[in-house]
Amino acid sequence: MKTKQWPSKTERHKRFGSVPPVAGKKPIHKEEMADLQNMPNDFLFALDSVGIHNVKHPCIIQSNLKPYEQTTVGTFSLTTSLEQMSKGINMSRLTELLQEYHQTGFILSLKNMQAFTKDLAERMEQSSAHVHVTFPWFFERESPSLNKIGLAHAEARLNVHFDETLGFTHEVGLTAAVTTLCPCSKEISEYSAHNQRGYVTIKATFYEPTEGSDDWKVTLLEAAESNASSILYPVLKRPDEKAVTEKAYENPRFVEDMVRLTAADLYENETIKAFTVECRNEESIHQHDAIATLSYSKK
Repeated sequence: MKTKQWPSKTERHKRFGSVPPVAGKKPIHKEEMADLQNMPNDFLFALDSVGIHNVKHPCIIQSNLKPYEQTTVGTFSLTTSLEQMSKGINMSRLTELLQEYHQTGFILSLKNMQAFTKDLAERMEQSSAHVHVTFPWFFERESPSLNKIGLAHAEARLNVHFDETLGFTHEVGLTAAVTTLCPCSKEISEYSAHNQRGYVTIKATFYEPTEGSDDWKVTLLEAAESNASSILYPVLKRPDEKAVTEKAYENPRFVEDMVRLTAADLYENETIKAFTVECRNEESIHQHDAIATLSYSKK
């Protein structure tokens, strides 16, 4: 077989449009380059927030459920305020600080997030900063009859805001998938009842967010799952499936029921100051979803 004579890689690039670099006249050293962000002027308005969004970065989380420590991927939003006399921020400093924390073993706790957010404002020389991160959280779960172990997961989120005058505010959140069986279908049918996948989303604030040993992820997960028709499992054998099906039939739930029952558990938790609960069902016999929400503050 005759071997084709290929042009060199440089020639191939040239053929597809590449051109050599031009001789530049602008500075190549940082200290000689113009810094537009730091040129003061009256830029009409101060900004509430400016920064970067959808930053994916590995991070460590700890849990009261096995595995007790795990590495996950956080999706971050990092923003700060901006004064009227400043044109912009040095956005590279945002990811620089994230990398510095990562190198020291950044554990996503409320206490560490407060320290990170305050450092962010100070590094950017601004009066406030906001950090939002979402991440998948995995935990071991046994099947109901045969105790088969697998890893389940939920989507967790942390919000921390720092203001040099007002201090810190925070919000934690979790979305857990559950089974909900329709009470109306069970009531009117001779046999069976339709059920669907429900998504319970909880957002909460605590009186003392950095104190105590309770894992807020477990607290929110239990509030959602313990009030569902049934929880979901990563591993189910036939005896387990029978148990899950029968439990769901014994505990029918509307979306309205889900948010009220979940809210009752959160209300009884003395560490929680305020909360919002949403349940969205992907209806199995309709083309639409069903949804209900409830917000409550103990203040």
